[in-house]
Amino acid sequence: MNPSQLKEFLDEKYHQYNQSSFIETDPISIPHQFTKKEDIEIAGFLAATIAWGQRKTIIKNANKLMQGMHLEPHQFILDHSEKDLKSFKKFVHRTFNGEDCIFFIRSLQHIYKKHKSLEGIFTKGIQPGDENIKNAIASFRTIFFETKHLSRSEKHVSNPITNSSSKRLCMYLRWMVRRDKKSVDFGIWKNISPALLCLPLDVHTGNISRKLGLLQRTQNDWQAVEEITTVLKTFDPKDPVKYDFALFGLGAFEKF
Repeated sequence: MNPSQLKEFLDEKYHQYNQSSFIETDPISIPHQFTKKEDIEIAGFLAATIAWGQRKTIIKNANKLMQGMHLEPHQFILDHSEKDLKSFKKFVHRTFNGEDCIFFIRSLQHIYKKHKSLEGIFTKGIQPGDENIKNAIASFRTIFFETKHLSRSEKHVSNPITNSSSKRLCMYLRWMVRRDKKSVDFGIWKNISPALLCLPLDVHTGNISRKLGLLQRTQNDWQAVEEITTVLKTFDPKDPVKYDFALFGLGAFEKF
């Protein structure tokens, strides 16, 4: 396919998969349970944090987190007591355990009490001249680990500065920042441009991108993220990450 045909093909797949029916079987279904901005962004962040492995298991365990917070994540983050945290000690999702979970809750409390919002931290991390959200993610990570923690928890918030693809944080930012009329992504963060977003690069999107000739780099790392996102910007410079729907859909649901 030439570039024009490839854009047409990806646009078609974007419209095919960017539908409300996509929500039910995706981790984005967790924040879709809420209407309050802070509840959405907290539920989204926690769901994205554990978004690796089988999607059914991700959704099941993310729902456990929400139930442990009495389906009021923002209120729980602000007002929980040490006693309230006991129920999270036995939480496990792959390598994310109860100690990690309790630290994440404490760190989020620190963020909301000191910095007021998650959106504000990511926004302040964007530097003049930035072409993507690399610095925003790195800045957020620094602030997130201001709270006392075990070193083991650091692996659960990736860092593009060390060349991690930061797939889950890129996905989370897509959820919060992108906005269109389909209402899959939320678009509740108004101070970050969708043009700065980067593709959440995983096995599915990486393999399909290589098959389509969109990505040459063989590793799924930050260099690959910037490479594929730069190509996608030639199709839509204002909203390049909309093609995550197309690439993920092709990789996860079709024998392409």
